[in-house]
Amino acid sequence: MRLLGIHHVSINVDDVPTAVAFYTGPLGMTVRTDRPDFGFDGAWLDAGAQQIHLIEAAAPADLGQHLALHVADIDASVAELRADGVAVTDPMPVGTGRQAFLHDPAGNLVELQQPAG
Repeated sequence: MRLLGIHHVSINVDDVPTAVAFYTGPLGMTVRTDRPDFGFDGAWLDAGAQQIHLIEAAAPADLGQHLALHVADIDASVAELRADGVAVTDPMPVGTGRQAFLHDPAGNLVELQQPAG
């Protein structure tokens, strides 16, 4: 097997339109139009070369599970999100990079990660 990377990650959200507005607004993702009808609500989003699939279902309890998004400039990203009214932790060092955290409208933990460059 030759692994090429991650194609997509699915996360549960309790309100798909609110989650889509959050992920496409402050986080800058775009909605894909090729999602089939699975018999339940959801959305497919482009996040750079990868995808995030939103599934309408209860979000799991906070057990440390999270989604990490690679950002070019964590300070600018945090400032933009805060300007949009999103609560974000202050960036902190981790390993050789820096990270900050926020929650989506369903309560899912989202990490912003700026690797050392």
